[in-house]
Amino acid sequence: MRRLSRAILFAIVLLLIWAAFVACGAREGWWRAMPAAKGDIAGFLHWAEGRYAMQSKGNIAIVLFDRGHVAETFYASHGRPVDGNSLFQVASMSKWITAWGVMALVEQHRIDLDAPVSRYLTRWHLPPGKFDNDAVTVRRLLSHTAGLTDGLGFRGFAPGQALPSIEQELTRATDAQPGASGITHVTAPPGTNWRYSGGGYLLLQLLVEEVTHEPFNDVMRRMVFQPLGMTQSTFVDPDPAHLVDFYNADGSKAPHYRFTALSAASLYTSAADMTRFIAAQFPGANGAPPGRGVLSPTTLESMRRPQAFLYGMPVWGLGETLYVPNGAGSYVIGHDGNNYPAINTTARIDPATGDGILVLETGNPTLAREIGGEWTFWHSGVVGLDTLVMFDLRGILMLFASGALVIVIGGFKLYRGRR
Repeated sequence: MRRLSRAILFAIVLLLIWAAFVACGAREGWWRAMPAAKGDIAGFLHWAEGRYAMQSKGNIAIVLFDRGHVAETFYASHGRPVDGNSLFQVASMSKWITAWGVMALVEQHRIDLDAPVSRYLTRWHLPPGKFDNDAVTVRRLLSHTAGLTDGLGFRGFAPGQALPSIEQELTRATDAQPGASGITHVTAPPGTNWRYSGGGYLLLQLLVEEVTHEPFNDVMRRMVFQPLGMTQSTFVDPDPAHLVDFYNADGSKAPHYRFTALSAASLYTSAADMTRFIAAQFPGANGAPPGRGVLSPTTLESMRRPQAFLYGMPVWGLGETLYVPNGAGSYVIGHDGNNYPAINTTARIDPATGDGILVLETGNPTLAREIGGEWTFWHSGVVGLDTLVMFDLRGILMLFASGALVIVIGGFKLYRGRR
């Protein structure tokens, strides 16, 4: 019996070692092929063009940045042509730009980052519950750590449908994605765990309107778009002459869905405008500082500091995703977006080098994120947690299971042989 116990213990130790080896190898990309040689920007773009050709029947815009400047671009469509001025609906990438508007109000001392959001609200309040609503701060809403577990996810409203008010959407979103409750309320201790919340960003939209007494889009245009030269960008009423066609995954035309949750899902912008936004993350010509006067460099740095963790790894700052460490004391940052039925976007940049990628596309619900994940690995040598979960998890589990099976069978045979 003692020999059996030792054999089981030995097998458990081997399994733990194997699990750590697989996890480390997956994170470091030991079993992944690089899409292009290190530093070969044109080669990476050629790989990305091939992924579009194989996986999409819609349209796409790709911009690659090298040291803060545009290095390569690619535009393609199976329908009407697209170019740098074509307007895409960028889904949850809207949250990154929204965070700039909120932080601009913080810099003006009109919002306290660590104050309860309830301090500023009159039109709607979080419903009472088990946890303290006053612990829901602006900082925690920006970083998805406010204890909101709505999981929103907005599907939007089809042409001809009336849009509900912000207050109605916060009470119960009628366009919630499947599996989401649609109710914005506190159901976990604020400040403890990261839980993605579209409802939290809708609450920030209401906050901006309450503080400024202006419509959200007007505030964003005045405080962010105009100073950065993003002349085409808007959260409402995009120019139909420049708006791209929307596609389903099978290549058929999709409806243009509209949103009450502007801040979370409804930004319309072009590759040209997003290029200006991304360039504003870095020092500019003639000594122009990062932030370009919309935000200070100090605020930009604060937005990149870890605020939320998942599996012990930093995943979110203030309105920004932290994809992987960049080897310079910070992170590759940005934001992804996914809207129903097949809109997918990503922007990822390394603040230390000025390198980055922007992908706007319709017609495939995951293609932009796949390309962005490959760029992250190609640039940093580290595989992002989002890529591991969305694209690699099945292979990782199969590899672990295969090794575990060998360990269990080998241990059993060794035990039987010794007997």
